[in-house]
Amino acid sequence: MTHTSNPFGQVLVALVTPMTADGEVDWPAVEKHIDDVITAGADGIVVTGTTGETSTLTDPEKLKLVEVGKSVSAGRAKIITGGGSNETAHAIELYKASEKAGADGIMIVTPYYNKPTQAGILTHFRLVADATDLPVILYDIPGRAGVPIKYETILRLAKHPNILAVKDAKGDFSEVSRVLNQTDLMYFSGDDSNVLPHLAIGATGLIGVTANIAAAPYRTMVDAVNAGDLATATAAHRRLEPLVRAVMTHVPGTVAAKYILHGLGRIGSPRVRLPLVGPEEWEAALIEDELALVHDVDGADFSNFRPDRNAAAGGALPKVHGTTR
Repeated sequence: MTHTSNPFGQVLVALVTPMTADGEVDWPAVEKHIDDVITAGADGIVVTGTTGETSTLTDPEKLKLVEVGKSVSAGRAKIITGGGSNETAHAIELYKASEKAGADGIMIVTPYYNKPTQAGILTHFRLVADATDLPVILYDIPGRAGVPIKYETILRLAKHPNILAVKDAKGDFSEVSRVLNQTDLMYFSGDDSNVLPHLAIGATGLIGVTANIAAAPYRTMVDAVNAGDLATATAAHRRLEPLVRAVMTHVPGTVAAKYILHGLGRIGSPRVRLPLVGPEEWEAALIEDELALVHDVDGADFSNFRPDRNAAAGGALPKVHGTTR
């Protein structure tokens, strides 16, 4: 499963961006959280992705996250910048600036809201990939982008020398197998519940939300698959299942991950930026019910879990809004 020229790592965390109660980025907490997940076994960090609230970060914040990630990782993990833009010109400038800030790779999301044709998607990805020397991960997530990257388009994009991988949040395993058979692209699971099935058919690794809370079991799973030990990988998958359900089922993954990390005392505030809001009472109760089923997960001890529904309630309006330019 290990790609001999993999520049990204295998256990990649789709990093949350810790914030203060008023919605400003909590930079000391960012540093601590990055160090925590690397220590737990992550060898790649995706900053400014969906989970990092890219839609409501400013460009200077995105670039500083790359710089901080590089400083904290100190060579222990690759720093990949995610997000991008649904405006091709803006995406190009943002990724060029990210390269200068020290990013090890970029993850380009399908242009969202615009709903371009496949020709437009192809052109967008090619132009962005042309603008940087960094290795590229295509982010295929039709549930958020509104359109998929179709199989034929992926095959054409695979010919670009900088495009090396796909983050798959589409869940079409037969298509993944076809692409793996016909290209040299690496695949990363973009759905926490499907990590083991993706690995089983040849994926390189994962870019996960739940790994913010428990990266170690994913390290165990990936290492076991690399060693051909399906029993150990399956055991890790099963232990993670209720935690994945808690994070990914009831509210957006960013919201749940911050709620849980705060309850574990690992970040100072569970705050998210509007239009995201913290879990309502009934949603928080459902998350906590799932967490009661989590046992023997390395790095996720809920015996002292102290959720704060009041601290999580609502969302923040930052002092400086994000901008498309």
